[in-house]
Amino acid sequence: MQIQLPEKVGKIIKCLTDAGFEAYAVGGCVRDTLLGRTPGDWDITTSAKPYQVKELFRRTIDTGIEHGTVTVMLDKEGFEVTTYRIDGEYEDARHPKNVVYTASLLEDLKRRDFTINAMAYNETEGLIDAFDGIGDLKKGIIRCVGNPMHRFGEDALRMLRAVRFAAQLGFSIEEETRQAILELAPNLSKISAERIQVELVKLLTSAHPEEMRTVYDTGISKVILPEFDAMMKEEQHNPHHCYTVGEHTIHALCNVEADKILRLTMLFHDIAKPACKTVDEKGICHYYGHPAKGAEMAKKIFRRLKFDCDTMEQVCRLITWHDDNPPLKEAAVRRAIHRVGKEQYPGLFAVKRADILAQSDYHREEKLSYVDNYEKMYEDIIAKKQCLTLKELAVTGKDLIEAGMKPGKQIGDTLNRLLELVLEEPDKNTKEYLMSYTLKNLFI
Repeated sequence: MQIQLPEKVGKIIKCLTDAGFEAYAVGGCVRDTLLGRTPGDWDITTSAKPYQVKELFRRTIDTGIEHGTVTVMLDKEGFEVTTYRIDGEYEDARHPKNVVYTASLLEDLKRRDFTINAMAYNETEGLIDAFDGIGDLKKGIIRCVGNPMHRFGEDALRMLRAVRFAAQLGFSIEEETRQAILELAPNLSKISAERIQVELVKLLTSAHPEEMRTVYDTGISKVILPEFDAMMKEEQHNPHHCYTVGEHTIHALCNVEADKILRLTMLFHDIAKPACKTVDEKGICHYYGHPAKGAEMAKKIFRRLKFDCDTMEQVCRLITWHDDNPPLKEAAVRRAIHRVGKEQYPGLFAVKRADILAQSDYHREEKLSYVDNYEKMYEDIIAKKQCLTLKELAVTGKDLIEAGMKPGKQIGDTLNRLLELVLEEPDKNTKEYLMSYTLKNLFI
């Protein structure tokens, strides 16, 4: 089986082999190439020790030299070159106690997580596939190299990675591997929030975010996202719904594009429903206030999983306003855009549609028609460049001060009153009119 290596990868491998060492492309890049996917990066494994690699190449960076990894730079492009190694004993389900170099490629491949990630290739010897990774690619399964209890016992994050790979590739998890996850999922509590976050986002933005169902079924979410467990168990006795909150969430994830902000919004948009549940005299469930409460709960989760503030703020604003449905009148829509924030559009429409499509058929066409009309009005307002924020107001605080108003609270109050006026009547957003209006009605 032949693989077309990128020129620079071939050059690095040739340099190493010409110097008397073994060298292969390894891992995910081999897997993705065999699947017809474009690898995100190319990793190289070699029998050369790190210092020997450094001697062979003009420019290298010690990116992980304590674990045998040196990044070789060719024309500003970096390639990780790692010495064959055997991981020492894992003491914390996260890190090997030590790393021992080996002269054996097979020993290096044995320590890897899944068979599809344990293949190596060079142009001289072709594909090295000691664990039937090719067979598992053909079957579409994720299977551990060797004993899955050992692999997951070494690094608990591999359990979440198994589900993530299944989501990215559209594969299923082999039964023995799945059983090991069910047994060892509690060990994920030992994994750092940052590592959990990375895998969760990759899963959510994959082609198969419905694998969140596997995250729940295997007990992973009980450890890393217990709020999702509560959603999966929450029945929605309401004509607008036909699924549990969790199943509704999974369907909503599948109805929105694979964008990080949008997928995170759909994951958390109804997270507060179990906490906000009320039941009326007819036995119908209601979830009053769940958007605001959901944003509050999501913030705590984002902080717990060490997300950046920008992602947290964007998602929480969308959660807060995902159920906001202004009357379809231009002034009301302008106020909604101001209230929600211009930067949340048109993402908010995608969120609304995904939410509706994951509900029951009850009034679905009417709901979708409403969103279509809301979006048309939004686009028309934007096309007309109507004022929606204080920054777009024709009058500034400086103008008011120059007209004689004293700096202070009155400036802000006046600008906000002028913005209210302009949101109602956008044609009045001229400096001449607003200054005249201020002098007649607001100046004290």
